[in-house]
Amino acid sequence: MTIGRIILGIVALIVAGLGYAYFFASPPMMLNLIDKMTPGQPDAVQIAKDVDYGTAPRQQLDVWAPAKPGAKKLPVVIFYYGGAWTKGSRQEYGFVGRAFAGQGFIVVIPDYRLVPGVRFPIFVQDSALAVKWVRDHIADYGGDPARITLSGHSAGAYNAAMLALDGKYLRDIGVDPKIVRAAALFAGPYAFYPWESDRARAAFSAWPTPAETQPITYAAKDTPPLQLAQGTADDVVKPRNATRLAKRLTELGARFELKEYAGKSHNDLVMGLSLPFRGNATTLTDSTAFLKANSK
Repeated sequence: MTIGRIILGIVALIVAGLGYAYFFASPPMMLNLIDKMTPGQPDAVQIAKDVDYGTAPRQQLDVWAPAKPGAKKLPVVIFYYGGAWTKGSRQEYGFVGRAFAGQGFIVVIPDYRLVPGVRFPIFVQDSALAVKWVRDHIADYGGDPARITLSGHSAGAYNAAMLALDGKYLRDIGVDPKIVRAAALFAGPYAFYPWESDRARAAFSAWPTPAETQPITYAAKDTPPLQLAQGTADDVVKPRNATRLAKRLTELGARFELKEYAGKSHNDLVMGLSLPFRGNATTLTDSTAFLKANSK
C-alpha cells in the first residue's frame, strides 16, 4: 500500500468520526490529525502542555522533546503559528512539535492573543514574553537557554521576525535580544505596507506610525541569522516580502539565507514540516540544518 493510499484512508476515518464541518473548519487541525496517524512518526513526545507564560488569556504554551534526549541540553526552537493574527491554537500544531523534536530540538509552541481582542503590538509582546519564559525555564525541560532559536509561519513568521529584528520587545521585559541565535521563517510578511487585506488593516491600522509595524524597518547588520523561506506560488503573502527583506539585508551586510521554493504555495511550506507531506517541500531539512548551524 502506498503512502498516498494510507493518507487517504486516514482522512476518511477522521472525517467519518468527526464530521465534515468540524474536520475542514481548521486545516491545521486536519493536518495535525493526519500527521499523528501516519506511520513512521519521529521519536518525539509532548512533555508539557498548558503551561502559563503570563497571566493574560492565551498566554500558554506546550513543550515537545525527543523521546530519548540524553544528558546534554538541546537547542531550542520556539515556533509561532500563523492565522492572520485572528485565529489558531497551539493544539493544532503538534505536527510541528513532533517534526522539530524528531530533529533533536526542544520545541516550544505558544499561543498569543489575537485580533479583534487585541491589536498590534500586543501579539508581538506576547511572543516576546514566551521567549522570556523559555530563557527562565527551558533548562528544566532539557533545553539549553543559550541556544534559543525562533521559527514561524505566515503571521507567526512576522512575530518571530519582529523579535529577531527589533530588540526593543525583548529589552522591554529584561531580556537581552542577543539571546535569539537565529530564526527560520516560513512565508512571512515583512514589508506589506500599504496594507492590502482587511485582516492586516484590522491588526495594524490603528498604530499611528505604519513603518513601525514593518519588520524590514528594523533590518540591521547585526541582525541574527535569518532564513527566509518563500514559495514562489504564494498568493497569500506575496513573495516580494522575502525578496525585499533579503535585498535590504544584503545592502546591510547581514547574515541571512533566502530559500525560494519553486511552484510552492503559502501552505506548502508549513505542510512540508508534517510527515505525510514532507516530500512536498524540504522545509524541515532546510530549516533544521540552518538553525543547528547557527546555534552551536
